[in-house]
Amino acid sequence: MVSAWRLLLFDVCRFVFNKALALQKVHYESGEKKLGYSGLCKLLTEWRNGPETPWLADAPSHPLQQALKDLERAYANFFAKRADFPCFKKKGQSDSFRYPDPKQIKLDQGNSRLFLPKLGWLRYRNSRNVLGELRNVTVSQSGNKWFVSIQTQREVEQPLSATTTSIGIDVGIARFATLSDASFIAPLNSFKKHQQRLARYQRRMNRKVKFSNNWKKAKARVQKIHTGIANARRDFLHKATTTISQNHALVCIEDLQVRNMSRSSRGNSEQHGKRVSQKAGLNRAILDQGWGEFRRQLDYKLAWSGGYLVAVPPQNTSRTCPCCGQVSADNRQTQAKFLCVDCGYENHADVVGAINVLERGYRLLACGESAQSGCSMKQEPTEATTQPIA
Repeated sequence: MVSAWRLLLFDVCRFVFNKALALQKVHYESGEKKLGYSGLCKLLTEWRNGPETPWLADAPSHPLQQALKDLERAYANFFAKRADFPCFKKKGQSDSFRYPDPKQIKLDQGNSRLFLPKLGWLRYRNSRNVLGELRNVTVSQSGNKWFVSIQTQREVEQPLSATTTSIGIDVGIARFATLSDASFIAPLNSFKKHQQRLARYQRRMNRKVKFSNNWKKAKARVQKIHTGIANARRDFLHKATTTISQNHALVCIEDLQVRNMSRSSRGNSEQHGKRVSQKAGLNRAILDQGWGEFRRQLDYKLAWSGGYLVAVPPQNTSRTCPCCGQVSADNRQTQAKFLCVDCGYENHADVVGAINVLERGYRLLACGESAQSGCSMKQEPTEATTQPIA
C-alpha cells in the first residue's frame, strides 16, 4: 500500500506540473501574461474540486503545490536566461515529490524511521546523522531504489581553514584535473567504460515491443547501467573534491561554460555542420568528466572548511607563458607540450594552465572584483541529507 502511494504521488505531481505547464505555454504563445504561483494554486483548488479530476483531492495538497512552485522557478530561470523553456515531465525521469511543512513530518532517528502524510512510517538506512531543525523532505526514485532527502537548518560558527595553501586547477579530458603543483588526477571515464555494454542493452530494448513486459525488463537493465555510471562518477568527484578542499584554503579554477563547449555542431537543414561525429565524441568526453558537478562540490565543501573558491576567465590560460607573460598560440606546440617561443620556458601544457589560473585568482582577489566576474565565495545556509528508504 505504501509503495502504491509513492507511485501515485509521483504520477499526481507530474500530472499537475504538466497540466500547469501546458496552460502556461498557451499563455506564452498567445502573448498573454503568465500566471503566477498564487494564480496556479487557485487553479489547483478548482482541479481538486472539479468533476474532471476528482482524484486529485485524494493526494496531499502540499506536494502538489510544490510541483507548481518548481514550475514557477523553472519559468523564472527561463526569463532570466539561465535555462531553456520548461519541458514536460516524463514518467520515470527525475520522479520526486516534496513535503515542505515540518509540522506534518516526524523523524525518529533512533529507530531509523520517518513519518510522512499518506505514506505513514517509513524505514530508512542512515547515511549520516540529521543535525538541526527539520525544514522539508523530498522523496525521489533512482532506478529501482527510493531515497529521502532531509533538509535541515542550524547555526554554525564561521569555520577557519586548517591550512593556508592555495592551488590552481586546470581541468581536461586526458587529465581530469591538473594542479599547479604539477600533480594531477587521472580521469575516471565512467561512461566510456560502459558505453559498449550500454549500447548492447539499448539495442535489445529497441527490439522489444514498446511497453510490453519484456520491454520494461530491458529498460530496467538499461536504467541500472545508467545508475551505475552516475554513481561511480559521483563517488569519484566526491573523493577528489574532499581531498582538495581539506588540503587547500584557496582553490582557483576556470570559469568554463560547459553547455557552450558541449553544444552540437550538427547545424540545421540550411547549413550543415562540419566534423559532426568528431565533435559528438568530444562532447561525450566532456560531459563524462562532470566538470560542473566538480565545481559545485568544491564550492560548498570549501565553504564548510573555511576556504574559498575563485573562478577565473579561461581565455589563453594554456597559451600564456607563466615566466615572461608571452601570449601566443605557438607556445602550445602539442596537446601536452608547452614551449615559450620568447623565453624558452618548457613544461606540461596543463601544468602551465593551472599555474596561470592560480595567478589570475590572485589578481582577482587583489583587485577586489565582484563575484559576477568569476569569484564564488558563497556560504551554504542549509544542509541536505539523503537517506535510502528501506
